[in-house]
Amino acid sequence: MFTSVLGRMRLVRAYYHCAVCHEGFAPRDRAFGMEETSLSPALTRMTGLVGSMVSFEEGSELLAQLAGIKLNAKHVERSAEALGRQIAEDERRHVVPAAADQIAPTLLLGLDGTGAPMRSSEVAGREGKQPDGSAKTREVKICTIWSAEGRDEEGVPVRDPGSVSYSAAIESAATLDTDKVPSVFAQRVVREATRRGFDRAARRVVLGDGAPWIWNLATEQFPDAIQIVDRFHVKQHLSELAKAILGAAGQAARTWADLRHDELDEGRLNDLLGAISPFVSSNEEARKCHGYITENRKRMTYPDFHAQGLCTSTGVVEAGCRVVVATRLKRAGMHWTVRGADAIIALRCSRLSGRFEDFWERRSKSAA
Repeated sequence: MFTSVLGRMRLVRAYYHCAVCHEGFAPRDRAFGMEETSLSPALTRMTGLVGSMVSFEEGSELLAQLAGIKLNAKHVERSAEALGRQIAEDERRHVVPAAADQIAPTLLLGLDGTGAPMRSSEVAGREGKQPDGSAKTREVKICTIWSAEGRDEEGVPVRDPGSVSYSAAIESAATLDTDKVPSVFAQRVVREATRRGFDRAARRVVLGDGAPWIWNLATEQFPDAIQIVDRFHVKQHLSELAKAILGAAGQAARTWADLRHDELDEGRLNDLLGAISPFVSSNEEARKCHGYITENRKRMTYPDFHAQGLCTSTGVVEAGCRVVVATRLKRAGMHWTVRGADAIIALRCSRLSGRFEDFWERRSKSAA
């Protein structure tokens, strides 16, 4: 991970030594102590880059070893988070619809959520998954858009290189019937969809794990889009159900799950539900799984989706949860404030979506 930023840091270092004083601060700030001064634009870029990729302590070390700049971890943290907040504000204000020739024939929009570890003050009084009912995390909701016009040797859709973009934050997706505006996260999704031209694509697909909030948002904002439940998520439910009714050990559960997976892949949902039904009255997991499939069966017609050349997996979305959130925010010992987490998430989304340089161009023009 350190070597991946080496080249960028060397380039920025060269610019930095030409443009500003060697201490790393704007010339007007040389008389002040390190903790009291503002960083030059070049060094702000550097701290934002390392702060988005590694811990603030590691970022401080990288700056010292690779660029010869001494900033302590706290200063790296403040600078990176301040830049992240600027990028987050820019994301809200700057929404340029994609040009028609940049819109793929089929665009896929994935929605998901993943927990980020929080400081105790950020989760006080919140319900969670701990044994005592408390929470240790807040949910980061993520929107991912990509295209998959390519095919592998078996004809399965393959994500097009460079087509993935991300937008995420710790935001609510809840919308009451009486609300006059969409939820905060729904507004974020609409902004990203507008940038990518999702609303103008010939075919629009929304993928999710089956959580009701995903389909509520999709139905409200993109009523004409095809809705698909992640096929592997359903298979995971079936595998867990097999263990619940037949025991985790032994071949019986694996054989039962394999049969159910085949029924799912082949679109034999009536057979699948029929196999689960005998266990519904005596097993809570069976009851939940039966209801889950019944509720989402129109989103599980996988042979039809495959015939249309559509993705049926949210692997891109789950990978997004890892690269946007887990890789940076879920490292050992980390606990965040919502404000700090959102700032770093904004930085990572900007960089991973290829928009970091666009932000700096706009910032440079506004400062001119």
